[in-house]
Amino acid sequence: MLRINELKLPLDHSEEALPAAILARLAIPAGDLRGYTIHKRSYDARKKSAIVLIYSLDVDVADEAAVLRRLQHDVHLMPSPDMAYQFVADGRALAAHPDFQRPVVIGIGPCGLLAALILAQMGLRPIIVERGKVVRERTVDTFGFWRQRKLNPESNVQFGEGGAGTFSDGKLYSQIKDPKHYGRKVLTEFVKAGAPEEIVYVSKPHIGTFRLVKMVEAMRETIEALGGEYRFESKVTDLDIEETAEGRQVRGITLESGERIATRHVVLAIGHSARDTFEMLHARGVYIEAKPFSIGFRVEHPQSLIDACRFGPNAGHPILGAADYKLVHHASNGRAVYSFCMCPGGTVVAAASEPGRVVTNGMSQYSRNERNANSAIVVSISPEVDYPGHPLAGVAFQRDLEEKAFKLGGGSYNAPGQLMGDFVAGRASTEFGAVVPSYKPGITLTDLAQILPAFAVTALREAFPAFDKQIKGYFKHDAVLTGLETRTSSPIRIKRRDDTLQSLNTGGLFPAGEGAGYAGGILSAGVDGIKVAEAVALSLAAQQA
Repeated sequence: MLRINELKLPLDHSEEALPAAILARLAIPAGDLRGYTIHKRSYDARKKSAIVLIYSLDVDVADEAAVLRRLQHDVHLMPSPDMAYQFVADGRALAAHPDFQRPVVIGIGPCGLLAALILAQMGLRPIIVERGKVVRERTVDTFGFWRQRKLNPESNVQFGEGGAGTFSDGKLYSQIKDPKHYGRKVLTEFVKAGAPEEIVYVSKPHIGTFRLVKMVEAMRETIEALGGEYRFESKVTDLDIEETAEGRQVRGITLESGERIATRHVVLAIGHSARDTFEMLHARGVYIEAKPFSIGFRVEHPQSLIDACRFGPNAGHPILGAADYKLVHHASNGRAVYSFCMCPGGTVVAAASEPGRVVTNGMSQYSRNERNANSAIVVSISPEVDYPGHPLAGVAFQRDLEEKAFKLGGGSYNAPGQLMGDFVAGRASTEFGAVVPSYKPGITLTDLAQILPAFAVTALREAFPAFDKQIKGYFKHDAVLTGLETRTSSPIRIKRRDDTLQSLNTGGLFPAGEGAGYAGGILSAGVDGIKVAEAVALSLAAQQA
C-alpha cells in the first residue's frame, strides 16, 4: 500500500473525482488502481467561498515499487506505515503463573476502559472497580439532577461507567505525540463498539453522548467475555501498601464495603474529580504535587453566528457540520485566556459531584443540531502563584469557587449567569436577550464578577472584545455566560516514573489518565490507558522472569 498525503479537492467534488485524482497524482492507468481507503480527511476553510477538502489516502496499485521509484521526489508519497496494534506480552502465559494476581483497574472512564480492554485482550482478566453505577442507571440519575435538582454524589456527570467523557461532545482529537498509533487503536475499538466509521478518518471526530452510552455498554460486554470482572458502586477507600527494603509496594485495595482485593498491580484511572480519593492517596503517602488548571465560564452564542463566520456561504454544508472555534488571548495582566472543550450545537450542563456546589460542562449529541454553540472561556492559574503551599490546595481552590457559584445561583443548583455585555461593562444582568441559555436546572442572572478572583475578571473583560477580532460578532451583548467552569483538568499530578509508569514512590501503583494529570480528553486518556496496560503487562513479565 502507498500513502498519498495532501490530495486536495473542492468541497462539493463528485464521488468519481477522488479516484480520478489518485490516477492523476500517480500518473497510472485506471486498471492499475486496485483500491483505496481514506486515512484522513480535513478541510481548509481560509477561503470561505472556496473551501477545500484535504485527503490522506492509502492506495493499492499494481506495481508499488515502480511508482515509488518514478515519483521518488514527491514528498507526499510514501509506503503506508504499519499501524496495526501489537500486544507487548503473552498475557495468557503470565496469567497461568502460580503466583499471578489479577490486575485491578480503578475507574472506568476512557482511560480505565481502554486499560481494562487491553488487559482483557491480553488474557490478564482485570478486575474493574467503579464507584458509580452502570451507564444506563447513571444516565437516569444525571438527567434526574438536571430536571429535579436531586444530586447523587456517586452517580452524576463525573462518576459512573464511562467517566466524565460520556456527558460531553465526545470529541476524539488530540495534540499528543503518538508514534505507536495508539490513538488509532482507540478509534478502531470505538468503531467495533458502535461508533460511526468516519471517526477513524475525519480530522475532528466526535460521537455524542447517546452513542457513547451504547459504546460503553458494548465494550463492557467485550471485556467481560474476555474474563474481565466489573464491580460497580464499589468505592476504593484505602490502599494496602507494604514498606519493604526495596521500597513501597501495593499489596491490595480496600472497598467501602470492607472487602479487600489482593493485587500487586493497580491502574489508578480515577478522573479529575475524585477529590476524596486524592485525599486518601495523600494520607497514604503516595507522591502528589499540585498542577495548573484553568477557571472561567461557559459561553453561549447562536450556532448560526459561528457557522457563518467560519464557513461563510458554505455554512450548513453536511460535510462541514456545525462549526467550532479555538481562541486564545494573552491579557495585559499576564494571564492567558482561551477557549476549552468547545461544543458546537450543544448544551451547557450541570456537572456538580458534591452537594452545595455548582459546576458547568458542555455536551453535544452526534447531530450537533441544538440552537447554541458553547465553549468554556477560561483563565490559566498556577499553584506557584494562586494556590501555593499544599499538594491539594487546588482542590480547596476549586471547592471555594464552586460554593460561591452555588450561593450566587440561589442555593438550588441554579447556575449564576450574566450577559457578556453586562459582564464587560461591570453591571449585573436582569433579563436575557435573544440568546436563550440551555443550562438545566436553570440560571439566576447576577454579576459573575463576584465569584472569580479579580485577576480572572480583568483578563476575561479584556478577552471578550479581543475575540471579536477573530470571530466577528463574538463580542455579542446578549451572549450568555454561565458559571462556573472549574474542572478543566485535574488540580493534581500523581507523579510517575518515566520508565515503568508506576508511582514515583509506590511500586505497583500506575497513575493514569486525566485524574493523574497525564491526559486531557477522551482520546488522550484512552491512549494513556493503553500505555499503562502495557506497563502492567511488562511489570508482570519482569516479576515472573
